[in-house]
Amino acid sequence: MMKQLACALTVGFLAAPLGAHPHIFVDTALRFEVNDATEVTGVTVTWTYDDFFTLLILEDMGLDPDGDAVLTEAELEALFGFDLVEWPEGFEGDLYVYSNGEKIEMPRPKPIGIAVEDGLITATHFREIPPVPVEGLVVQQYDPTYYVAYDVSQGVSFTNPDCTAIVSDPDLEAAQAVIEEEVSGNMEDIFNEMKVGVHFSDKIDMTCAPSSN
Repeated sequence: MMKQLACALTVGFLAAPLGAHPHIFVDTALRFEVNDATEVTGVTVTWTYDDFFTLLILEDMGLDPDGDAVLTEAELEALFGFDLVEWPEGFEGDLYVYSNGEKIEMPRPKPIGIAVEDGLITATHFREIPPVPVEGLVVQQYDPTYYVAYDVSQGVSFTNPDCTAIVSDPDLEAAQAVIEEEVSGNMEDIFNEMKVGVHFSDKIDMTCAPSSN
């Protein structure tokens, strides 16, 4: 079922360093669960894949044979969780959470939704986060190889309305400079060591308004 996706990711590990441009594009929404102690306890992640990758997945899985982009309930059930089945060793779900600079380890996500709308696959999953204060929390979403490009275009929200997020765009000139420096280095190490996705990632800083009580 995941043959095509696994193949795409494998090719990405090899091809992305030289090309240094993404091949899969994902629009993202992030909704963070915040408890009464103003701690983040989880995040609902929504990924909307680009039209070409959607077509590739549907064809590989033998879904939507009439090409009308309208899936039956049975087809949606088959598609449910497709992008969480095969995780390469060391894969962290392309989501990174830091509390005051310390990386927070998270369990694997659980799929909770699937849809095909306007010809695009939208998959939703939930990830638990060990309770950590909102203040000082920084989140980045990226593929280390930059084969997949994530754009937080669908917004960041919270279950606590007093919390807000500031999304900072990456410095593309600085990112390109890193690539050029990597490429000018030891060519024998590029395929194994060149991971530039973090330099193209949005940075999400969080805060919550102080209680009025």
